[in-house]
Order: sequence, then C-alpha cells, then structure tokens
Amino acid sequence: MGLILVAAIILLAAVSLVGESLLGIEAKQTGADKSGNNYSIFPSFATNSTGADLPEFASKGTSTVLKKGFDIMLEGDAAKELVELPSSTFAVQPPNFLGISPIPKVEVVAGDEVKAGDIIFYDKKRPEVKYVAPVSGEVVAVNRGAKRSIAEVVILGDKEMKYRTYEAFDFATASREDLVNYLASSGVWPMIRQRPYDVVPNLDDIPKNIFISTFDTAPLAPDLNFVVQGREVAFQKGLDVLNKLTEGKVHLGLNGKEKPAAAFIDAQGVELNWFSGPHPAGNVGVQIHHTDPINAGDKVWVLGVQEVITLGALFTEGRFNAERVVALTGAELKKPTYVKTYLGANIENFVKDNLTNDHVRIVAGDVLSGKQKTAQGFLDFYTDQITVLEEGDEYEMFGWLVPTSSKPSVSNTFPTSALFPDIKYKANTNTRGERRAFVVTGQYEKVLPMDIYPQHLMKAIMANDFERMEGLGLYELSEEDLALCEFTCTSKMPLQKILREGLNTMRDQG
Repeated sequence: MGLILVAAIILLAAVSLVGESLLGIEAKQTGADKSGNNYSIFPSFATNSTGADLPEFASKGTSTVLKKGFDIMLEGDAAKELVELPSSTFAVQPPNFLGISPIPKVEVVAGDEVKAGDIIFYDKKRPEVKYVAPVSGEVVAVNRGAKRSIAEVVILGDKEMKYRTYEAFDFATASREDLVNYLASSGVWPMIRQRPYDVVPNLDDIPKNIFISTFDTAPLAPDLNFVVQGREVAFQKGLDVLNKLTEGKVHLGLNGKEKPAAAFIDAQGVELNWFSGPHPAGNVGVQIHHTDPINAGDKVWVLGVQEVITLGALFTEGRFNAERVVALTGAELKKPTYVKTYLGANIENFVKDNLTNDHVRIVAGDVLSGKQKTAQGFLDFYTDQITVLEEGDEYEMFGWLVPTSSKPSVSNTFPTSALFPDIKYKANTNTRGERRAFVVTGQYEKVLPMDIYPQHLMKAIMANDFERMEGLGLYELSEEDLALCEFTCTSKMPLQKILREGLNTMRDQG
C-alpha cells in the first residue's frame, strides 16, 4: 500500500508539472500572458498576480502583486527631517550621460561666471541638447580623465543663487517640436532617459509611453513621499508637460503597501499602476514589464520624481531649478538624514564630521547598484542617495559555515534570516567569496519578477550572440534590475557590468 501511495503521489506531481507547462505554453501562444496574469494550475502559489486585493487607497488604476524578490533590511535609515548643509562646489559630469562623446564641446573656461541654467557643454553629435549649470558661481576647474576626456566641470557656488531667465512658453500656440526645442535649449532634456539603453533620447523620438516610479524599494532608499512635500505643483506641471511629448500614456508606479503622498494618488492626466511586493517592485523596469513590456523597436522614456519636479519648475518658476533632496544613509553615519542641496553637490560636506570611523566606503546610490565615490567626489546627475558602509576587507574564518553569523540571506542559510525576517543588518563591502564557475543555479529567477531568464541572457551577452540577447529580453533591463541577482549570485559574477556591455553592443549595432 505504501508503494502504491508513493507511486500515486509521483504520478500526480508529474501530471501537475506537465499541465503547468502546457498551460504556460498555451497562454503564450494565445497572447493571454501579455495581460500580466500569471496562469497556473495552483494560482495561490503563482509568482505574480494582477487585480489582487490591495488597500482601499489603491482603488483606482491597475494592481499587481509581485512575490519574487527580496528585501535587504539594513541599519542606517535616514531620519524624516530636512537639513540644509552648505556645499561650496558643484559639478556637471559628462560621463553620467551614456552615449555622450568623451570630449564634448565645453562652453566655459576656469574663471568664468555662470548663472544656474547657463550652458556648460553640449555633445558634438547632438549640439541641440544643452547641459547647463545647476548653480550660479565661478567655474573653477574643467577636469579631464583618460585620453583627455572631460571628467567634470566644477563650479564654486554663490551664496545667493542667480538664475538665467527664460521666455514664457505658450502652450496654446506652440507645437510639440517647439516644446521639445524649448526643453533641449533650457537644459532639462537630459532629465529624460530612454529605455532601452538608458540614454538621453533624440529630439525627434516619440516614446511609446512614459514611466515614473513614485517609490523605491532598494535598501535604505529615500522616501519619495517625503521628498515631494512642498513641490507638488511643480510635479503636476511636469506630468502635464510629459503628456504633450507622447502619443501614449504617462504611467505612475505607486506603492501598494503604504499610502502614497497626495501628489501621487491625485495626479492628473496619468495612468495609476499599483505594485506591491519585495524589492525590486519599485524599479521602473519591473513596472514597465508588467504594464506594457518593451519589444524590439520600442522606445519608452523614464524619469525620477525629482527630475519631473525640475521639468515642471521650468514652467511654474521660469528657471532651471536643480534643487535636490538627498538621503544620507548607512550605519557608519552618526546622523543619517535628508539634505537639501543642488544637483552635482560635493560629497565631502555631507559626510564631514558625520562618520563613526574613517574605515568606510562611500557609495552614490544604494548598496546594490550604487557607484563608489570618494569624499572629494560629486553627486551624479541622477543620484538622490548616499550610502556609507563599513569597508569589508577582513578575512572571515569559515564564512557561511559559522551558524551564529548574522547576514541577510535569500536562501535562509543563516538562522537569523530564517527566524527573524525583519531584523536589520549592519552592512559591509565584503563579497564573501571569489569569482567561481558560472553554473546554472536558478537563483536569479527567484528574485527577478520578470518573464526573463537572466542567466541565459548573461551567457548570450558573453558569447556576443545578438539574436539570443534580443530574444531573451535584453531591451527590458537596466543595471538596477539585475542588482539583486548579483547579490544572490553564488558564482560572484559582475552581472550589472555584463549587462551594460550587452546594451552598449546592441546600441552600437543600431
């Protein structure tokens, strides 16, 4: 009887697996899966579900619950208070803009006086797109990098800001082309990034849709509900302008776990898309995938909340307002908080006298996809977070074999991860292992809530297989989307670097 019972269970499992596969194939062939629904014999165990029950405040718009992913709980959240710290120098850095010429045409020299909004440089391949000064002051340096490329243009900021003036734009009589030229000449056009590739779009491109994520689920990420406070009018105006740039829709990705700010819920002229789930639910790439995926030939635009505000302020205030609210985070800070500054601010003033020790690493962005910086460096163009971590350069005896170790773990290898999922950890930079054989583990698929096989895609990129790169979903991804996969990777592969190489290769191929 026991053998018969075991055989029956095995048979039932086999039938279920075959049925699950056939159901998925049928859904793809009929196009039913494009609606975002996750077809499964056991829907309660489905990876993603749409139209799921969300709180009452999420009654308007579409809803998607994502079950794949992982929240990394770290110490060092920024306190909800806004501090104004003086920053003497600011920089505009051409390498922040993917695809720009290494040596753009610089319009200023050391010693020049500029106003906020004055032209600093432009790309020789696209001279119509201007890159402007975020603050007024004196140009003190034009620093060069490898092969005499322009690394940064540094400005010593004025204590009292002066702004370049703009003529009022008449929406009633102007065409879309007039609006695009106005945005390009005023310096706000680089606020927009095009997917695929994450590049500044061409002026004659018309996006399929425009996407803005109003929440960030990355570790210690800034609370955008707090960031938008007091700037609601400029945010709405930015949305109004974006609506005039696309024949599709402007989509807002909203947090289905916590009630968003009124500026987001009550936004006019947009499609509301609610997302609930662990990181990377807040990534705009994940939201695009579940709303209207990017196919070959598609172009969509993405902006951050603060980029939308700067865009809107051009029309509500008549100036290039590059104010930024930056989250200072990390357990190595004495006082993690929010700082009011300007785009491209010097990092030293934020961490000076605020570090618990000197053995730290400063990261512009979050711990998963940020970029290492020195205290003498500057905020990148799209950065609204600084994270300070302990430098993990000490060898750890026995590593994961020590059962008392307290580390975040996707696989629940460590007892604290399994028993206390909400515990916060003190992060350091130790990778706890060297690069190993790139073997198929299935780890990536468990934390990436997208219908993509990332490991196969990475191998296609490494093999320079263009057709497979395209077929496996390269166009839908940006580095931040694979950051969690890199965190979980047993092989310690630099997935974000590999992905960028693949994107650059496809872009060069046209």
